[in-house]
Amino acid sequence: MTPRAWALCTFVVLVVATAVLAAVLIPWHRPPAPRPDQLAALGELPSDKVSRAREFHSALRPGSYGSMAVGLALALVLGLTPLGAALVTLAGRPFGGHWVARALLGGLLVLLVAELVTLPFAAWRHTILVRYDISTQTWDAWAVDVLKSFAVGAVIGGVALLGFFAVVRLAPRWWWAWGAAGAALLVVLLSFVLPVLVEPVFNKFSPMAAGPLRTELLALAERDGVPVRDVLVADASRRTKAVNAYVSGFGPTRRIVVYDTMLTEATPAEVVSVTAHELGHAKDNDVLTGTLIGALGTAAGVVALYLLGFWGWLLRVAGVESIAEPRALGLLIALAAVAGLVATPAQAFVTRRIEARADAHALALTSDPATFESMQRRLGTVNLSEPDPPAWEHVLFATHPSTVERMAAARAWARGER
Repeated sequence: MTPRAWALCTFVVLVVATAVLAAVLIPWHRPPAPRPDQLAALGELPSDKVSRAREFHSALRPGSYGSMAVGLALALVLGLTPLGAALVTLAGRPFGGHWVARALLGGLLVLLVAELVTLPFAAWRHTILVRYDISTQTWDAWAVDVLKSFAVGAVIGGVALLGFFAVVRLAPRWWWAWGAAGAALLVVLLSFVLPVLVEPVFNKFSPMAAGPLRTELLALAERDGVPVRDVLVADASRRTKAVNAYVSGFGPTRRIVVYDTMLTEATPAEVVSVTAHELGHAKDNDVLTGTLIGALGTAAGVVALYLLGFWGWLLRVAGVESIAEPRALGLLIALAAVAGLVATPAQAFVTRRIEARADAHALALTSDPATFESMQRRLGTVNLSEPDPPAWEHVLFATHPSTVERMAAARAWARGER
């Protein structure tokens, strides 16, 4: 068979493997959260807090959706016109147009343009977070975080681009196979190293002081059969007043992380409840599941790029001769942006199911639905989560069950409904 035929067969196998893995590992059944219980929970929330949360999200929407629309439009302009190819050529010109310069500097320039175009929307969002007393950052601190995020993205993107185009040059006929394998390996590697190397870039972590809460959290993890290395406190208060906790890392790097804001805003029992939820993710290997599905999906995406490279009209509108040359970076970004937008509702649906299962795990582990419900009320109130968002927005973009869904699930669990 030709490389093109092999690529088509490989693409089908990867798509089927991803679908099978998702069907087996993703919890398609979700715990009951009856709508009458949701409405009852909504009616019990303080009306002023509900109104403020709705006002907050109404203020955020224009910037959020504006950024999404402008970012997509820019990606399409860069990818479906010769502009993207021209930017890459410009970036590589001082170095004689060498492919390394085009790949690294061209990619950096394209990413920088995208960052600058959407930066006003990010600034707008920051002003709203400050106005509603969620963010504690000054503009200087906010700008530093923006630069850090860009730097991290540039490093990861640079490594990926350099590896991709190196493979193209070394195996011009079979680059799709080696590229797919390399992309899958990179996804797995990032899952292991990001918690250890990237999280400290944005927060400082210190061991939780010895005491009853630390002891109880470690005992909870041991009872759940989830080994953790340590319990850490993140200095989230230097950035936000929002509360949260999570379990991070794999194997020997796994640790429970609690925001310092959580320790001041929530009761110890509520901290235990939210930690039980996060332990559920570790217990059910949700991060590993996401990593495997992401690796297979990314590999399929690389093969799809190779197949799309045979669409001559696509190359012509982008002003490039091959999809596997650095000048096609804009086209690659445009295709990735469209694919990401199309996949967002499905990804949101899957993550809501996973989060609902972790909620059920927390209820079973603690046997304390009252504290679980009070914890959800606390999270929603302090973080200004919209308790019952518009249905269309929830379906398309929500990665977690709503506050009233989670409160209703706790009530259903207390009645024995599973």
